[in-house]
Amino acid sequence: MFLALKEMKYEKLRYGLIVAMIVLISYLMFFLMGMMLGLQNENDAAIKEWGTETVFLNKNSNDNLGQSIITRDQLSGKDQKNVALVGQAPIVLKEKGASKESAQFIGLDPDQFISREKIKITNGRQAKGNNEIVVDKSLSKKGYHLGDRVTINSQNEKYKIVGFVNDAKFSVAPVVYGSLPVWRDLRGLNSSAVASGLFSDHQLSKSTYPDLQHYTVNEYINKLPGYSAQNNTFTFMIGFLMVISLIVIAVQKISHYAVMRAQGIPARHLILATVTQSIFLMINGVIGGILLTLLTSVAIPMSVPVIMNWPLISLMAVGLIVLGMIGSLLPVRMIIKIDPVQALD
Repeated sequence: MFLALKEMKYEKLRYGLIVAMIVLISYLMFFLMGMMLGLQNENDAAIKEWGTETVFLNKNSNDNLGQSIITRDQLSGKDQKNVALVGQAPIVLKEKGASKESAQFIGLDPDQFISREKIKITNGRQAKGNNEIVVDKSLSKKGYHLGDRVTINSQNEKYKIVGFVNDAKFSVAPVVYGSLPVWRDLRGLNSSAVASGLFSDHQLSKSTYPDLQHYTVNEYINKLPGYSAQNNTFTFMIGFLMVISLIVIAVQKISHYAVMRAQGIPARHLILATVTQSIFLMINGVIGGILLTLLTSVAIPMSVPVIMNWPLISLMAVGLIVLGMIGSLLPVRMIIKIDPVQALD
């Protein structure tokens, strides 16, 4: 340990740059993880808020709720006790004095479990008629307020905002909760269409609705447009950064070891010094990355979809330190077999 600390004290610039690199790598990893979780939340927050366990769509929908239409005949004679009918349509909200906003309209039956139990109003009340809507709280920051009467798409009908709800996001857009009749009007459907999909907070089997496509909640979420590709991209970037951190620690100056071996310093001392240095560098670098991440989480605007999961960040930090230890062991074989004369040439 004395040898490791002495070398770092002697070469402050070199080891300072290494720590700086680890700080930036770890910070970028933590921030990318926060962005991945934030974008995941933008896609599936509403689905998770409903306590979804099982989803049923039309078999010809190509796994897309927006392209799915479930008819009355497909549900005829089936028990609907543990399911909620959900109608979905992309919309544009317009209100005098506020900007136009893209959103996802979710039509619900007020007597089913999503409306009764899962929509937690933070301000206002539940919608009670076809001309009333409840919207995601993020729209309050865009100029929409309780009591506003808004238009949807090109309709002449006005809809009154009667409530706001937290974390109502679906497919990277705020949710507007309304009724199923309004959903049918938006989609231009007749009364034979009852919903886009069936959502249940129970684990139901495929045989419950044999004429429909069955999904577990994780299967359905992974099939949301762009969801898997987005997560795979972030995961690849984070994994690549971990490999870079491993390489940064693994790279050593062979000439330094050669001089020390030529001076008669045992290989085991050099190995201990290498491991000690790596642990010290990684711990300091990771702490710096966590501090930068903490500052970013405080300063970043609310409009940026970032969720800092500190238990997960702590786990990643420990993983980075372990990787640093592994990286420090990679040159061990080189240290043991090094030929001072050849290495100094």
